[in-house]
Amino acid sequence: MPAPIGRDLEQTRAQLQDWIPAVLPDDATDVNVGPLAGPGATGFSSDTLIFDLSYRSDGMYIERGLVARIHPSGFQLFPEYDLPAQFGVMKALWDTRVPVPEMLYEQRTGDVIGQPFYLMGRVPGQCPADNPPYTAEGWVKELSEADQRSMWDGYVDILVEIHALDPAKLGLDFLAKPELGPTPLDQELAYYENFYRWTSDGDVHPYVEAGLEWLGANKPPQPETPSLVWGDARVGNMIFHGPKCVAVIDWEMARLGDPMMDLAWGLFLSRYHTEGNGIPNLPGFRDREDTIAYYEQKSGRSAEHVAYYEILAGMRFSVILIALGKQLKHYEALPKEVNFEVDNPVSLLHRKQLETLGVL
Repeated sequence: MPAPIGRDLEQTRAQLQDWIPAVLPDDATDVNVGPLAGPGATGFSSDTLIFDLSYRSDGMYIERGLVARIHPSGFQLFPEYDLPAQFGVMKALWDTRVPVPEMLYEQRTGDVIGQPFYLMGRVPGQCPADNPPYTAEGWVKELSEADQRSMWDGYVDILVEIHALDPAKLGLDFLAKPELGPTPLDQELAYYENFYRWTSDGDVHPYVEAGLEWLGANKPPQPETPSLVWGDARVGNMIFHGPKCVAVIDWEMARLGDPMMDLAWGLFLSRYHTEGNGIPNLPGFRDREDTIAYYEQKSGRSAEHVAYYEILAGMRFSVILIALGKQLKHYEALPKEVNFEVDNPVSLLHRKQLETLGVL
């Protein structure tokens, strides 16, 4: 299994071995940090390591699997990484109906392993794959149609649970970015325009430019009270036992805003995994219209403006793919002459969205 680029796993294991006893119970003995490994699927944002921890405490032998999420030490996919915010969101969700890994310890200074990190409990299970997409092959495609329906509906049910939470009661006000604009949507548009300018480094992406202009000119009314928005709201960021979700992970794009941002992201990602890759939808997964109707029924919310947020999703994902293209070229995983930043399935889907609107 791959490890984060440039990280000496044995050195990191030794550093954790020295540090972990300080955060365990005072009577902990025989503390052992097992071998470190990368996850089964390589991520492109924060570095991730998995390992087993064992020790004795209060007369008992304790062993558990842990996951370390580490501030990236190489080429950054996003302009900034707020690990304390990710830790804080998942810690706040621990006692809710949204299943998340148990958040255990955080180290904010970088003094231990060279970068800030946090540790969480490892949740056994499997995530739908992005490459090759779960719609093409693998365990999700092999599920029965009934189990696929249960899985998809469970995904939408999780969105409903997230959006029913009260961010203020959970202490999630730190997710607001008032310095970027007066409303959550203004803040999101400003964030991605800044992200685009940062990652494009002066290059012009015709679809992102057109998308930003249309989104700025056609903003829908904002909800009176913002909801917690997962951000990267897709089945690929869920851990499953069979068709049942047992953990919701990857909260680095969490926001306060309109719940339609999450629903639209899931719809756009579903379109990407099907139309964007020339693959039909799985027989048990609902199509766009049926998914919207199911969400409205379960949440009691109107999805009147979801189409706007699907355009926003296309623009956001296109910006992320610009950064991914530059990251892949930085590590020589793509030839520099390939125009992946514009010519990729995500950007081409965003172009289709804008062509449908008559923008292009």
